[in-house]
Amino acid sequence: METVTTIAAVRERVCRWHAEGRRVAFVPTMGNLHAGHVSLIETARRHGERFVASIFVNPMQFGPNEDFAHYPRTPAQDARMLAEAGCDLMFMPDVLEIYPNGSQRATRVEVPGLSDILCGEFRPGHFEGVATVVAKLFHIVDPDVAVFGEKDFQQLTIIRRMVADLCMPVTLVGAPTVREPDGLAMSSRNQYLTDEERRKAPLIHRTLHAAADRLRAGERDFADIERAGTQALERAGFRPDYFAVRRADDLGSPGADTRHLVVLTAARLGRARLIDNLRING
Repeated sequence: METVTTIAAVRERVCRWHAEGRRVAFVPTMGNLHAGHVSLIETARRHGERFVASIFVNPMQFGPNEDFAHYPRTPAQDARMLAEAGCDLMFMPDVLEIYPNGSQRATRVEVPGLSDILCGEFRPGHFEGVATVVAKLFHIVDPDVAVFGEKDFQQLTIIRRMVADLCMPVTLVGAPTVREPDGLAMSSRNQYLTDEERRKAPLIHRTLHAAADRLRAGERDFADIERAGTQALERAGFRPDYFAVRRADDLGSPGADTRHLVVLTAARLGRARLIDNLRING
């Protein structure tokens, strides 16, 4: 595996691969990799002949009181994991390489209607930062395929809309959420949990399953299902931002005849903000 830090170096390598007729797959990450990221890498390798991963902690997607400065950074471990997973090129730029005029003055990409709901309501500007950096990375890497985890279902939905609206020539692949044996979705922020909180955290997955079971049984009182999920988390000591049932295709409010649904939640437990979701196909 080769490691590069400049846009010019990435473009030179990928341009050479494309000239050879190679299909390039890409996984953007913020580093601090775990088994969930490895699953994205393995998915990417099934869709391409050359593989690029980026490691960049994007300041634009962090709010003023969020954990940008303290976000865990483990570059040596990340490089080892990527190399073992068969990565060809690791792109690890600094902030000035991506935002030469500073992230505050950079041109921004916004996806209206999707960016300010659910997590976007509680993290203003977050998805604008995500869309902007992903758009930049797509222009830099020029991948044929890009892989994103389904754990952040809203993020994946936003990126799909952005790619369609901006006519970007990249195929998006969603990779299933990777879970711990007790059901907790893998996340870099799980390390913020205390031992007691870690034992409690899998309740998020069980609560989503309870809601999904009601939906699969044909219940369509979405407000009651949302209320029950919120209360179950609150009783256990979580601080839910939301517990919502939405249409899976566009995150709009579902109707009684909606077949493809997703139940999503974001809840705080101690220092950690945990997100998860389950899809229901009727």
